[in-house]
Amino acid sequence: MPRPCKWRTVAGVPSATYFKPAGIPLRLLSEVRLAVEEMEAIRLKDLEGLEQEECAQRMSISRPTFHRVLKAARRKIADAFMNGRAIRVEGGNFAAPGQMFRCAPYGHTWEISPEPVVPARPLACPICGSVRVVPATAPTVSPGRRGRGPGGGRWRGEGG
Repeated sequence: MPRPCKWRTVAGVPSATYFKPAGIPLRLLSEVRLAVEEMEAIRLKDLEGLEQEECAQRMSISRPTFHRVLKAARRKIADAFMNGRAIRVEGGNFAAPGQMFRCAPYGHTWEISPEPVVPARPLACPICGSVRVVPATAPTVSPGRRGRGPGGGRWRGEGG
């Protein structure tokens, strides 16, 4: 009987989970599935520039396991780039840290405890029962502006 897979610690679920080549309709694309822990390995090693030993420690796995996860992620990304495939980030064996959520109408905030599954958006605020719930890090729009004005109603990031 194989050994159970160890949960990999990730900093959080990425906000963008689907990437596709420009100019090709979705119906004509095949997909490559990139697990959340593979995306985290790419982030730690290639974006943050950490050594494999430190990356492995942050993900709570051994260095050889980290190397296998990173190698698989890079192979999938190269396949998508070279063969014009879409990349879908989903699933895997990971535990995300607690996520903070906010109820949009009243601003109540609460944390969902970390669990070894893909975190799902809570259905309702535990304080007021509102179903208008957003991540606590989501941008807010002041009541007077309501998303209109110089930005054309589009979110352009901080100060935009």
